[in-house]
Amino acid sequence: VQLQASGGGLVQAGGSLRLSCTASGLSRNYVMGWFRQAPGKEREFVAGMSWSGGVQYYGNSTKGRFTMSRDNAKNMVYLQMNRLTPEDTALYFCAALRSGIHWVRDPNKCDVWGRGTLVTVSS
Repeated sequence: VQLQASGGGLVQAGGSLRLSCTASGLSRNYVMGWFRQAPGKEREFVAGMSWSGGVQYYGNSTKGRFTMSRDNAKNMVYLQMNRLTPEDTALYFCAALRSGIHWVRDPNKCDVWGRGTLVTVSS
């Protein structure tokens, strides 16, 4: 499995961005997640989704503003980010794990990581 996140950039506070993650080699065994890491901070869980999309989890700081989706036919995972604030500034990563959706919040359970994409939100 290989992952590659894209779509980051500079946006003003209150704006929106849509991140994409290209996932090659995925199978039904893989749950997908988004994480982010700001300078000097630990990696933070953003969102996670089961293979079918029927189960979704969001981090406390992103719930209600971010929406994760996936298109398995295209091997794509997305993160729609709305009402962005400067606190959302971070390097965003997509990740895949086989441990099951209930482990998606734990970055140590992720088996594959993509290269991050930088999101910068200006005030």
